Amino acid sequence: MSIADSVREPAGRPAVEAGPGGVAGPGGIEDWWAVWIGLGLVAIAVGLELAGGSIKWIAVAPQKWSQPSEAFGQLGAHAAQYAALFALWAVALGFGVRALGFRFARFVPGFAAVYVVSGLIYFLGQWSEAARYNLEPPLVALALGLLVSNLVGTPRWAQEALRVEFYIKTGIVLLGAGLPLTLIVWAGPVAIVQASIVSLVTFGTIYFAAVRLGLDRRLAATLGTGGAVCGVSAAIATGGAVGAKREHVSVAISLVIVWAIVAIFVLPLIARGLQLPTGVAGAWIGTSEFADAAGLAAAQAYAGYAGHVPGIAGSPDAAVNAFTLMKVIGRDVWIGVWAFVLSFVAITRWERSSAGAKADAGQIWRRFPKFVIGFLLASAVVTLITTGHDYAAYKAALQPALVAPLQALRVWVFTFAFLSIGLTTRFRELANGGSKPFLAFTIGVAVNAGLGFILSVHVFADFWTRLGH
Repeated sequence: MSIADSVREPAGRPAVEAGPGGVAGPGGIEDWWAVWIGLGLVAIAVGLELAGGSIKWIAVAPQKWSQPSEAFGQLGAHAAQYAALFALWAVALGFGVRALGFRFARFVPGFAAVYVVSGLIYFLGQWSEAARYNLEPPLVALALGLLVSNLVGTPRWAQEALRVEFYIKTGIVLLGAGLPLTLIVWAGPVAIVQASIVSLVTFGTIYFAAVRLGLDRRLAATLGTGGAVCGVSAAIATGGAVGAKREHVSVAISLVIVWAIVAIFVLPLIARGLQLPTGVAGAWIGTSEFADAAGLAAAQAYAGYAGHVPGIAGSPDAAVNAFTLMKVIGRDVWIGVWAFVLSFVAITRWERSSAGAKADAGQIWRRFPKFVIGFLLASAVVTLITTGHDYAAYKAALQPALVAPLQALRVWVFTFAFLSIGLTTRFRELANGGSKPFLAFTIGVAVNAGLGFILSVHVFADFWTRLGH
């Protein structure tokens, strides 16, 4: 079963509107359920914060451990919280899946397995040696899912719970809570300018390369945003916004994952060979990686070189901080912009020219990914809460009590998503897209990495070097 198959609706009960290109239109039920779940969790977290409490109890997440006994101790001490969190996810996501036309009773057993495996992976990611081996939870989930799917086969009883797009969309809404607009101000103009340059140039490179190779413009746009913004999330958002076919989204996701994994190992090694300061290396990784989890793993790997590898200057935190400024803040916030612009272009230009008649402008709203609205609203809510705080106060008070628990929930749901991607992907199907999408995306990878290097190491080097001191 492919990624496209994993989101196929049951016969006779279409869950979401079908876009012109064949992909489920993002104006459907799935998007709105992702919005309600994500914003509901944000609203609860904000309400508790204003009342002097926190959502931390149910947003439980493993903490750092070095010995297995410590991990088992954590699990035993917080067993009730993990059970409560399972109930929360099973009910919230289960009712959403039921609204999509699937059976709740068939979803829960499969989701229980997804939750347990994701929990074990999350614990593995908190191992004290995890950074050394790039054991970020979403990436481990993806790798494990691929191994099971291709070597053993995914059990049929679990397939009802492998709702890739639903998990990703819910995670994107929660992502907004971690990106208050005040962070853009705190990040400073350099980070925003660099991220904007890279996002625009990378999208343009991949898009025009794909079009010149004869690929459909919808596939070209999906590939472009997958490379320019936030990987899998952007590919899903854009695919729906432009009416791309399901296989287009599947191809884009596959290419993002392949190159993200390659970059995990290649970027830190090149930066180490060049002895780049930690802040500079983190910025380069942030401009050149295609997925948050993969980029964080690469940045953490480079952070481990500080103080241990001769010639590498800067603090370990600088690599992760610079990566966060560039990728999580600078590039990820583009997802809403690209989704809106491309939905507008697809409706008013591409479909008008192909149909030979004036397109229905109302399709822009129907096509626009509604979960992006949830992302923006979550960001706006947290922005209001952070108003009047400086960055130090935000990090000391609001981040641990309000934002960090929501980020933990986001890690959970993204781990569900990446495990589901792995369990619904067969290696032999990754070649079905042909060589042209791979070539177009690879051209973008080369331009992205080269431009990011020039901006990080030369143009804005002083800014990123100071970040490390």
